[in-house]
Amino acid sequence: MTRHRDRVIAVSTLYSLDFNNALDSSEDIDPFQGMNEEEVGALDEEDKIFIRFLVFGTLENRERIDEIISRYSEKRPLEKIDIVDRNILRIAFYQLAITKDVHPAIVIDEAVKLSQELSNDVSFRFINGILDAYRKDTERK
Repeated sequence: MTRHRDRVIAVSTLYSLDFNNALDSSEDIDPFQGMNEEEVGALDEEDKIFIRFLVFGTLENRERIDEIISRYSEKRPLEKIDIVDRNILRIAFYQLAITKDVHPAIVIDEAVKLSQELSNDVSFRFINGILDAYRKDTERK
């Protein structure tokens, strides 16, 4: 499995939670929503750990992440951002602003790829613009 595929799974889970208004749910969240037991069983333990890390880390820091997204998406309020794009941005900002464990260029490249695969034809430009503006601002500091 690849980190990219892990991110696809994490975005899908967050999308499902967001779509069903369950992001704030206190019930047990399945980080592998939409996958059957066989598919989950086929994942390496390292992949499962990374997916959980992305899903639960993003959820735990969602308020701060959403504030950052809102700050950089001045023309489009958070609730008007497409659900897929919003959750791609959440995962990307979790890695850019919270964990800072992956080089910003890799995070941005991955977010753009996710958007090209999972969203509409022009969303990747929007995502790239927001993430790149954040990267440039943090590099100046």
